Amino acid sequence: MQLLTSTRNLVLLLAVAGSLASCHKKKDKSTATGWNYNDKDQGNFSVAKPKDVNTAPGLVFVQGGTFTMGAAQEDVMGDWNNIPRRITVNSFFIDKTEVANVHYREYLYWLENVFGQAGMDSVVDQARPDTLVWRSELAFNEPYVEYYFRHPSYNYYPVVGVSWVQATEYCKWRTGRVNELALINKGYLDKKSQIKKELNGAGQDNFDTKAYLMGEYQATPGKTATSKSNPLKDAQGRPRTLVKFEDGILFSDYRLPTEAEWEYAAYGYIMQNPQRKQKGSSRGEEVISNKQIYAWKNDGFDNLRYTKKSAFQGAFLSNFKRGAGDNMGVAGGLNDNAAIPAEVTSFIPNGFGLYNMSGNVNEWVADVYRPITNAGDDDFNPYRGNVFQKVDMTGGAGNLRDDKGRIKYVPESDSALRNRRNYQKSYATNYLDGDSSSNAVYNYGITTLISDKSRVYKGGSWDDRAYWLSPGARRFLEEDLSTSTLGFRCAMSHFGAAESTSKKAQNGTFFPNRRNKR
Repeated sequence: MQLLTSTRNLVLLLAVAGSLASCHKKKDKSTATGWNYNDKDQGNFSVAKPKDVNTAPGLVFVQGGTFTMGAAQEDVMGDWNNIPRRITVNSFFIDKTEVANVHYREYLYWLENVFGQAGMDSVVDQARPDTLVWRSELAFNEPYVEYYFRHPSYNYYPVVGVSWVQATEYCKWRTGRVNELALINKGYLDKKSQIKKELNGAGQDNFDTKAYLMGEYQATPGKTATSKSNPLKDAQGRPRTLVKFEDGILFSDYRLPTEAEWEYAAYGYIMQNPQRKQKGSSRGEEVISNKQIYAWKNDGFDNLRYTKKSAFQGAFLSNFKRGAGDNMGVAGGLNDNAAIPAEVTSFIPNGFGLYNMSGNVNEWVADVYRPITNAGDDDFNPYRGNVFQKVDMTGGAGNLRDDKGRIKYVPESDSALRNRRNYQKSYATNYLDGDSSSNAVYNYGITTLISDKSRVYKGGSWDDRAYWLSPGARRFLEEDLSTSTLGFRCAMSHFGAAESTSKKAQNGTFFPNRRNKR
C-alpha cells in the first residue's frame, strides 16, 4: 500500500513539474533588444514563425533562375524586337492553366450580386468579355458569339475577348476572394455574415484585402477572432480581431505575370536540366546554353509532334494552325483535335507543370510594349510599366476607398522624389525610352502604333502559325482591346528563399532546398 501511495505521489509530482515547465515554455527572443516576442508580460509583440509561402488556389511554384530571354529562332517578321540577353527572375507562382470561361463567369456572378443589386450596373458591364470578337465578315462564327463563353460544353475552355484592363481587374478581384476565404477558414471572419452582406448588394462595401488591412473595411469577426484561444493578441493580451499581413495568413496579390516571368516559366527548363550525382543527390546544371524553341523539351531536336513510339506518336504537342485552311487536320486523323481553343488542360504540360504555354490562346503579360528590349533594362526581374503610387489621403481616414471598394492611389509627387537615388519620377513607363533622356519618340497614330497603352502578349494561339509558339516571340495590342485568340493567366510573387522549403507549399513541381541538407 505504501509503495502504491509513493508511486501515485511520484506521478503527481511529475505531472506538476510538466505543467510548470509548459507554463514557463521558452519564449522567442529578439536578438536585437533581448525582449521576448509573443509575451503578454513584455508588450506582446506578435512575430509569426518564418515559414514557406503556401501556394494559393490554382497556382504552381516556379523556381527562379538565370536564362537567355529573347528570340529563339530566325526573325521572319524582320523587326528584331526581342534581342537575346541574359537575365534572372526570382521564384514566383503562376497559374497552372489559362483562366477558363467558368472562372470568369464566377467573377461576373459575384459582380452581378454585389454591384448589380446595388444599382451599379456599369461595374458589371465593364467586366463582360466582348463576345463579338468572334465575328468575321466572311465566316459563319455566330454560334461562338452566342455560346462560346456561356455554354457548359465550353466551361473549361480559355476565356477570350478580355482586354488587358479587364484581366488586371479580374486579378484584383481574385486576390480579395481568396484572402476573404482564408480569413473565414481561419475563423477571423464570420462566414454567414460575409456571404449575406456581399451577395445581397454590398456595392462599395465589399471585402478588399488592402482596405481590410488599413481598417477601412468593417466585418463581423469569426469564432477564432473573439475566442480566448485566439493566438493573435494585442499589447494587453486581449484577442486581436484584425489580422495583419505579417501574421502569415493572407496571400499576396494575384497579378498578370511580367514578360520575363512568363517567358521563363514557358520554357520549363527544369525538365531538361542535365543531372550529376552528388553524394546520393542530383543537382541541375546551367542550361541557358541549351536554348529550346518551344515550351516543351527538345528531346534531342526541335519538333511540333510526339516523336517517341507510343499511341501519341505523330500527334501535335499544342493547339496551333499548321497552314492556310488547316486548323485541326482531317477527319479520322485530327492533328491537334481543336478547331478553336481547346480545354485548358489539353496537351502535355511543360517542365514546371504548366499547360498550353505554347498555343491554344495568346496570353496577356503585364509589360508595356517597346520594340527595343535591351536599352537600359535591369537584368534582375526586368519589367516596363511602373507607375509608383501612394495612398490618396485627401479624403481622410474612413474615406480612402473608391466606388469598387478598393483603396484609392495617386502617383507620387516628383517634387518629393528629388532627393531619392533609386528613382526620380513616379511615371517610369517611358524611362530611357520615350522620355527626355532618350532619343525615342512614339507618335501614336502618326508614325507608329505603339503607345504607353500598348501591352505585350505572348505564346501563340489556335489561329497562329508555329513561329508564334516560341516563348521568345512577342506582339502587342492596346490594353483596352481584345481578340478571339487572346486570353490570360495570373501570377503571384513568392517570398523568402528562392528554393522551396516545404512540400506543403507546392501543388506542381517540387524543388527541395538542398542547402538545408549540407
